[in-house]
Amino acid sequence: MTLVIRDILYGNPKLHDLRWHEEALGRNAVAGGFQGQRMWTDWLPNADFTEAIMASTFDWNGPKMPTPFATENDTMNGVAMLLGSLLSHTAPCFHDVRTYWSPEACQRVTGIKPEGLAANGFIHLINSGATALDGSGASRNAAGENVMKPFWEMTDADMQACLQATDWCRANYEYFRGGGFSSHFRCRAEMPVTLLRANIVEGIGPVLQIAEGFTADLPDAIHQTIDKHTDPTWPTTWFVPRLTGKGAFTDVYSVMANWGANHGVTVYGHIGADLLTLASMLRIPVAMHNVPQEKIYRPHAWAAFGTENLESADYKACAAYGPLYT
Repeated sequence: MTLVIRDILYGNPKLHDLRWHEEALGRNAVAGGFQGQRMWTDWLPNADFTEAIMASTFDWNGPKMPTPFATENDTMNGVAMLLGSLLSHTAPCFHDVRTYWSPEACQRVTGIKPEGLAANGFIHLINSGATALDGSGASRNAAGENVMKPFWEMTDADMQACLQATDWCRANYEYFRGGGFSSHFRCRAEMPVTLLRANIVEGIGPVLQIAEGFTADLPDAIHQTIDKHTDPTWPTTWFVPRLTGKGAFTDVYSVMANWGANHGVTVYGHIGADLLTLASMLRIPVAMHNVPQEKIYRPHAWAAFGTENLESADYKACAAYGPLYT
């Protein structure tokens, strides 16, 4: 399945030898996706391996440019994967924004109150085995820190570490009656990441959401108990957004409550400022973000639409100038 999809996206000269010249050219793709549930997976194996390996910075041939590859027919999350990967130069990780855990709920269920990064609560990012293997955080930089790297920096040791951090579990038949395998890992690294999402709003068009934060490494007793509340065979990332005390970033719950869909994408590093600038260039308004004001750059003309409520001004400016993405 992966080989066929890769040939569809990028072509394969061997198809020309079989007199399939047009197919040999591919689609000049920059991203892809798979419908999966349920038209396919009720009777055929899932595409979790395909989705995971396409979005990773390596495959069986070694390091390679990641292909943003969305699951569940979520085209807008595919757009977010593309934007995030192009700006961060790292693999885009597709997630369900699944559940919010308050410190109180965590203590009630596990008997342990979270500390450190997760002290104010955390969000369970998990999806059915479709996350890039880089999201395990198993790669290391020269200082020995867990990171996600551009594909051209991936070493044999990095690739091996990501593979060792991942196992391939039998697909959950409740979701995938046709079988298959799901990639499973637990992100044990505490890394800076940016969670983003593109939505379509009727009458407006694309709208972007951004939440800079960190992955958290929870104690085993917390992880093992909470992970079983969803599906322990899927890759898990514990996400903690950086709070500002205002609006959607008043607390961790508010971030999830204001998220526009049950899907989101994480990429390595805090790239919110770059996303804001790119969004203004494309005339895509940003509905929520936690980027410090001193890091934000938008065109000077944006000030003509208001300087107090900057989110509203962003919507007005994008509507006035019109899209550049069509």
